[in-house]
Amino acid sequence: MEGKEEDVRLGANKFTERQPIGTSAQTDKDYREPPPAPLFEPGELHSWSFWRAGIAEFMATFLFLYITVLTVMGVVRSPSKCATVGIQGIAWAFGGMIFALVYCTAGISGGHINPAVTFGLLLARKLSLTRAVFYMIMQCLGAICGAGVVKGFQGHQYEVLGGGANVVAAGYSKGDGLGAEIVGTFVLVYTVFSATDAKRNARDSHVPILAPLPIGFAVFLVHLATIPITGTGINPARSLGAAIIYNREHAWDDMWIFWVGPFIGAALAALYHQIVIRAIPFKTRA
Repeated sequence: MEGKEEDVRLGANKFTERQPIGTSAQTDKDYREPPPAPLFEPGELHSWSFWRAGIAEFMATFLFLYITVLTVMGVVRSPSKCATVGIQGIAWAFGGMIFALVYCTAGISGGHINPAVTFGLLLARKLSLTRAVFYMIMQCLGAICGAGVVKGFQGHQYEVLGGGANVVAAGYSKGDGLGAEIVGTFVLVYTVFSATDAKRNARDSHVPILAPLPIGFAVFLVHLATIPITGTGINPARSLGAAIIYNREHAWDDMWIFWVGPFIGAALAALYHQIVIRAIPFKTRA
């Protein structure tokens, strides 16, 4: 028995673990920081991968609106909230769809599915302005089409049930709604930056595989917190698509909140992660 214990000790000393496990692995393993993307890259327009990425963003946002707005409609339609998935179910629908769609499209377009995410990554020079504008257009078109299909299925009920449009709830001010959108989007975009950090990818090989999970979970948690305030936007394309198809005046009254708030939150997250956390001054990336 003592001989076996000695063998174990010798083996542990002889064959030490080469790489610590988990995100606490603080090693000097080399990693390559991707070079900053150029502001304008006209050559992208001649690449099939560029157009394929835009199509992927369109389809992902289409499916995102289709599933999530249908879920909202089902909850609103039920006379008893106990008979539906409730607010928790809505939050799971949004977070779960982001998890699935980011997983599906990350290798094609980066899995943004949100103009605010695209804007934050643009500020961090993770993609060109050309690609960012194209992504935002395709995301908005996908959201409009997704909400339109929901209206086609719901018929008259779509109008009665509010169309899944984002509005600031009664009892809350526009400032409350704006603050909720800023902080909620900050949580999401900060999670995106952290989950896709090049240095963490080098230290922990499992990080790229698991990246969609924390991103989807962040969306889930933000929805739990802010559905009672704004219905949770944190995605300008989602808010725009539902508002255009629902097309009621009160759906447009607060629309600026669902664009200004997410863009401010995304900008703050980009600044915080790139300058404070990563200590990468923006001026050195120009």
